[in-house]
Amino acid sequence: MKRVVATGTFDILHPGHLFYLEESKKLGDELHVIVARDANVRHKPRPVIPEEQRLAMVAALKPVDHARLGDSADIFAPIREIDPDVITLGFNQFFGEDDLRRALEIRGLRAGVVRIGGYEGPLSSSSRIVAEILARRRQP
Repeated sequence: MKRVVATGTFDILHPGHLFYLEESKKLGDELHVIVARDANVRHKPRPVIPEEQRLAMVAALKPVDHARLGDSADIFAPIREIDPDVITLGFNQFFGEDDLRRALEIRGLRAGVVRIGGYEGPLSSSSRIVAEILARRRQP
């Protein structure tokens, strides 16, 4: 059985998230998704949706076989537990593929790393959705 891990914040679910997870699932038999902890999201604005609710939403998506929250102290702890064959990165995730490969190698983890391309759609990011809501709500 080929295990794939996808990771992300998954704040305000949108078609881009679904595309990322569907493409990730195509790379294996079982898709595990690690949802970032609120406290670990430092590279962008804090999530609007609390982590437990983000986890519940991701777990309900069709391509997802298993979903869990990340580890607040060691982001590689769930990777060690799952022992995936492949880890996917979304097109806009800040982690570089080579950096992740080196970090995995240092920890004795053998997973391959694949960058998933972007979704082509007008509201394909949580920040765009928030901006659009604010713009529309300002109109009379």
